[in-house]
Amino acid sequence: MKNVKALAILISLSCLPVTAQADGHKPSTQREQFSYALGFQIGSQIGQQIMAEGLDLDPAFLARAIQDVIQGNDPMLSIDEMNAAIMAQQQQAQEQSMQQAQAAIDAGNAFREQYANQEGVTRTESGLLYKELTAGAGEKPGPQDTVVVHYRGTLINGTEFDSSIKRNQPASFSLGGIIPGWQEVLQLMPEGSRWEVVIPPELAYGSQGAGGAIGPEETLVFEIELIEVK
Repeated sequence: MKNVKALAILISLSCLPVTAQADGHKPSTQREQFSYALGFQIGSQIGQQIMAEGLDLDPAFLARAIQDVIQGNDPMLSIDEMNAAIMAQQQQAQEQSMQQAQAAIDAGNAFREQYANQEGVTRTESGLLYKELTAGAGEKPGPQDTVVVHYRGTLINGTEFDSSIKRNQPASFSLGGIIPGWQEVLQLMPEGSRWEVVIPPELAYGSQGAGGAIGPEETLVFEIELIEVK
């Protein structure tokens, strides 16, 4: 698991020579300030990953383990006990991920079925759904073209995960480097058009998801404006 690897990196990077333990005073010497700065940098990086993956950790025991490694103390748990704890966490995370994925599948199926029944919605053979919001009269891009678009992406519950519109900066994409759902729909869109598109997970990020914002098996909703075909 990435989180276990990250914690191992944190511990290994923390194994720097330390002869004194901070007693609560503000770091003042160059050595103290460097030690604190490095620790804060490492902790920030690992902390972001821990939060993104939703790990439930006890900060006191996490800090105690790092301290034991640095000071060369005997570990409070045996290697077998630590391996068992990590395996149990991996199993729990896997079961939770499977439950979340199945929930996303069920919710996505229901959402797409309801959306398909709306007036003006077209379903392609692949299962992609779209609705024309603004008609365009320009050329349609081919599979090797680059396009300039404005877009907004949300989950089916309305949570926004990305938006060039909010950034007020159109995005430029090569069709060969984007998810299959975008590849398909952009080749159907005339330049100047704006569509609402519902993409099933198999045409988006599938069972892997995309970072913390898009979980596994998520159906995605996009508003896409095709500004230019290059």
